[in-house]
Amino acid sequence: RDPKLDISNFSPEKNGISVCSSENRRYPVDAYQDATYALAGSMWVLHVLFRLCVKMTVIVPEPVHGAEEEKKVSKDELSEQMRMNLALDGGFVVPENNAFGNSFRDYERESERKAIVENFYRKNHIYQTYEFANKKKAEFAELDRAVLGIWECCELLHNYVDESDPDLDEPQIEHLLQTAEAIRRDYPDEDWLHLTALIHDLGKVMLHPTFGEQPQWCVVGDTYPLGCAFDENIVHSKYFKENPDYNHPVYSTKLGVYTENCGLDKVTMTWGHDEYMYWVAKQNNTRLPPEALFIIRFHSFYAMHRSGGYRYLMNDEDKEMLKWVLIFNKYDLYSKSKVKVNLEDVKPYYQSLIDKYFPEKLRW
Repeated sequence: RDPKLDISNFSPEKNGISVCSSENRRYPVDAYQDATYALAGSMWVLHVLFRLCVKMTVIVPEPVHGAEEEKKVSKDELSEQMRMNLALDGGFVVPENNAFGNSFRDYERESERKAIVENFYRKNHIYQTYEFANKKKAEFAELDRAVLGIWECCELLHNYVDESDPDLDEPQIEHLLQTAEAIRRDYPDEDWLHLTALIHDLGKVMLHPTFGEQPQWCVVGDTYPLGCAFDENIVHSKYFKENPDYNHPVYSTKLGVYTENCGLDKVTMTWGHDEYMYWVAKQNNTRLPPEALFIIRFHSFYAMHRSGGYRYLMNDEDKEMLKWVLIFNKYDLYSKSKVKVNLEDVKPYYQSLIDKYFPEKLRW
């Protein structure tokens, strides 16, 4: 405190200011001295406020899972944290019910989709084995099925409905556009995220005859690691008892063929559209950032990003990338509706993003 500005004991009488009293109110006689008194008081208040502001600390919580202690961050890191905190909210209003009036991802409630979805997961959980997934990865690794542009592949999904989805029975191209447009509204400056949303399920072209007309149980649905124990939080996990890996001496153990925190890049996931599109994008030298590839590969890994399973396989980089999957998942899951996007209206915008991040033609 500056003693020159200390007015705690200030009084007009002590400081030579004459006053008169009328109806219990005090009026300064000397206008000049009264103005000086008021100015001194104002300066002291401003001085105190300034000192308080200098000492204030703004704490921005980091969206990193498991971080318990505060740490010093650079200006760039702080800016990134603030942006991510906003991103985790995004302003998207989550609807209460899906297109059928039920809760999202409710696999037990009776509905017109229940039998179709459960039968899908029965097949998926019986036939998706460690050996099968590695065989499929080798089969599609050469990318010798077709040479097509991104938008051409989007249009191939006009006639396919995802049998694993309890929330929507619309063609897959509708889901791609709904997800992309929802993210575009909330994050207009993140064009790479718009395109990621458009192509995240594009691996489902494996259902098309050009790509061998693969059965749905090895194209769509939730994904999960193979070569280690199945997590009980996986949808319809009861059917794993019929899977050959269920009683395998190695594959049935917690870590299986892996080591603690080995990293998801070393894990064999169930074969499907996620793995395929990830491989297509990577091998065609996409200019999308690593976050986009992580979203594409693991957006269906609900046992991990929704239920918290398999964290013991993740390394630090995976945990950092996870926040992007959490951001994306809200739009992927809750944007599903019967409201269709006008394809011709949005095509020029998305084609410009395709040109920016991908070659004109890709090997599939």
